[in-house]
Amino acid sequence: MTTANSSSLSASERYNKISIGLHWLMVLLLIAVYATMELHEFFPKGSTPRKALKMWHFMLGLSVLAFAITRLVVRLKTIRPAIIPAPAAWQETLATIMHVVLYAFMICMPIAGWLVLSAAGQTIPFFGLELPALIAKNKELAELIVEVHGTVGNVGYFLIGLHALAGLYHHYFMKDNTLKRMLP
Repeated sequence: MTTANSSSLSASERYNKISIGLHWLMVLLLIAVYATMELHEFFPKGSTPRKALKMWHFMLGLSVLAFAITRLVVRLKTIRPAIIPAPAAWQETLATIMHVVLYAFMICMPIAGWLVLSAAGQTIPFFGLELPALIAKNKELAELIVEVHGTVGNVGYFLIGLHALAGLYHHYFMKDNTLKRMLP
């Protein structure tokens, strides 16, 4: 049997290829979503690059929604490989809570963005398609959702960072296979 300290794990000791691929695709998508939002600030309001970055933010955010739902379905239908050596029960509980919060974040944030555009009376672009509005135009509601969306987006930096740090902690300090199970 392969140990947690070896350089490779058997197929039964790692997540399946679909789960691994979706995980790392989500990492790239989330980086891109945050990058487009941060970078648009470097351009003047109303400029073409600023508008383009905002449009990409919306489309990539909706992609996060689609892939998060896909990931959730795959996660619920597949067996997760055991962590070796097994962590304490409290660590398993914290990991479960963190995963629930991350999935809620990846599903609710894009929906909030969709609601913002809907309430603002704007089109909802999605790679050449125009998605339907979820709610009627309501400027005050749009402003409220923008504020919540921005605040939760800032909390997202912390959640994603904590998730990454937990994986590194398990790898370098606990010396278990937590991280290796998800490596391509």
